[in-house]
Amino acid sequence: MRIVVAGSSGFIGTALVASLRADGHDVVRLVRRPSAGPDEVTWSPVEGSLDPRALAGAHVVINLAGAGVGARRWRAAYRREIQRSRVATTATLSSALAAAAGDGADRTVLLNASAIGFYGDRGAELLDERSTAGPGFLAEVCRAWERSTCVAEDCGVRVCHLRIGHVLGPGGGLLARLRPLFRAGLGGTLGTGRQHMSWLSLADTVRAVRFLIERDDIAGPVNLTAPQSPTNAEFTRAFGRAVRRPAVLAVPRFALRIALGELAGEVLSSARVRPSVLLAAGFRYEHADVSDALRWALKR
Repeated sequence: MRIVVAGSSGFIGTALVASLRADGHDVVRLVRRPSAGPDEVTWSPVEGSLDPRALAGAHVVINLAGAGVGARRWRAAYRREIQRSRVATTATLSSALAAAAGDGADRTVLLNASAIGFYGDRGAELLDERSTAGPGFLAEVCRAWERSTCVAEDCGVRVCHLRIGHVLGPGGGLLARLRPLFRAGLGGTLGTGRQHMSWLSLADTVRAVRFLIERDDIAGPVNLTAPQSPTNAEFTRAFGRAVRRPAVLAVPRFALRIALGELAGEVLSSARVRPSVLLAAGFRYEHADVSDALRWALKR
């Protein structure tokens, strides 16, 4: 298949592109710098610049682009960057895809990243794809992000909104920030430790995306999470066992607010998210247990 990927240099995108190319698919990367070869196309996503011809003949378009929510403090300018890098980018891609798809739109799929931040802070409430959006800045961003695909959907493109949880894998994501602390014996629970953490291994994230490419009967929101969502305290204990270090410290809420500002509210939020769509479709997990996922990711 011809597959176009935006956000291909990120943590998930790098692994996904490697997996697709290993199986012989023709992968074209959308990049913001001058293209370095025929497998790259330059675009200006925020400015709305993408030649629809770049998407002509694409069977699949995958959008993983967006500024990192944990990259810096959420001052006003960075809040705007978080939203613009998702909403404007998706709108640009959606419009170009609609223009390129033509009569074959119903044979094209757009797999567009979203996040479990859609649900907001919901405590121990069990959430699935039918659950309503929650409160908070990230929930607002996710709602606008998902609405930005409407132009492509209106033209008949099958769209899946990938509501991605914490991705556990080697070399990036949540574990890249936590591993040095735990190895130094400084790992511990955040706040009360009772908040639920919905996660998925990097291997299963790639497998789930590829699963959705093939399943033309699935559209709309899809939670990319494991079947079980441990509490932060349970996750912390599993992490400590995986690196063979004690994890007895606790980081109080006030300290997180001093260190992270408004981002602390999202770090401490609780989302117990069930992947009902994937489970109903028969998706099989390689890492359904968080301890297995941590051992796999940390040994690499």
